[in-house]
Amino acid sequence: MPPSARTDETEPQVQGLGLAVAAESLYLANLLLLPGIAFLALAWLHIKAAPDTPRLATAHLAQTFSASLWAGGLLVAVNGLILLLGGYQGAHTWVLVILYFTVCHSTLVLLGVVGLAKAMAGQCWRYPLVGRPLPADCPEAVDA
Repeated sequence: MPPSARTDETEPQVQGLGLAVAAESLYLANLLLLPGIAFLALAWLHIKAAPDTPRLATAHLAQTFSASLWAGGLLVAVNGLILLLGGYQGAHTWVLVILYFTVCHSTLVLLGVVGLAKAMAGQCWRYPLVGRPLPADCPEAVDA
């Protein structure tokens, strides 16, 4: 049986990979597990990012923060629409809630999963419609 590969001969780790994965994980946690708390942690990471933060991490932080703001805005808009149409007692309420979760929320979660996969692969990725432009020198920049 051949000897196993040594761990120090593996590919070098991409700079900013851990922070990029953390940003995408916090984005998904904000949508699925800890809304609000995970957003505050993501906002803190986004604000504390230094100018010398690696481009991969900066790109993923900007994308997830922007998408989180959009997700919050969509949630506020749906609640406003429900209130505008007569409140939470009407039959239209469940139609709007089901449409929101089926279309908007699940799409944002799916985009977060793709973003997490790209972050784990060490690649930049732009969220369609809700993402910010990628820096030109981002590693393996792939626009969606």
